[in-house]
Amino acid sequence: MQEEMQAVKQTVTETPTIRTATPEEADALKALIAAHQEEGHLLPRTLEDLRAHAPRFLVAAVDSTIVACGELAPLSHNVAEIRSLVVDRRHRNHGLGSRLVAALERRARLHGYLRLCAFTHRPDHFLRLGFSMVPHNWLPEKIAVDCYSCPLFKRCGQHAMLRTLLPIGDAPRKRALVGAAV
Repeated sequence: MQEEMQAVKQTVTETPTIRTATPEEADALKALIAAHQEEGHLLPRTLEDLRAHAPRFLVAAVDSTIVACGELAPLSHNVAEIRSLVVDRRHRNHGLGSRLVAALERRARLHGYLRLCAFTHRPDHFLRLGFSMVPHNWLPEKIAVDCYSCPLFKRCGQHAMLRTLLPIGDAPRKRALVGAAV
């Protein structure tokens, strides 16, 4: 038992590397998302969806083990959403979620998005990172893309969070997300 605790302690203290996910990691993404989904904070994702959108994900990995992830999903040419933001329970409270949000924000700015949103049950985390809580109807792109078809529409309990972005240098406008490096 003590060896197991030492292994967990060692894993938590190692600094994870943040990088773009690959389609081959869809199973690991699904497992991480499913574990967090049980806490009631995420909607399910299919393996096919995760494979197709893997390049939109950033992951935090210790060695080859993914311990956190987050997706930058385009909602329109001006708005992108952070979704499926998950940190493994053993790696929480070490700033990893904040590092992922910062990296996703940088990617959004590089792609020329003007606004970045997130829908969350934990608005305090995003408020600390410079987001503002806004009414859902301020993000009609999200409502049109996801909310109307959601079984929890109008009763999800999530808070809409929004951050206005300034592009980095000559960031391209209206550029589709691909697996570009952060």
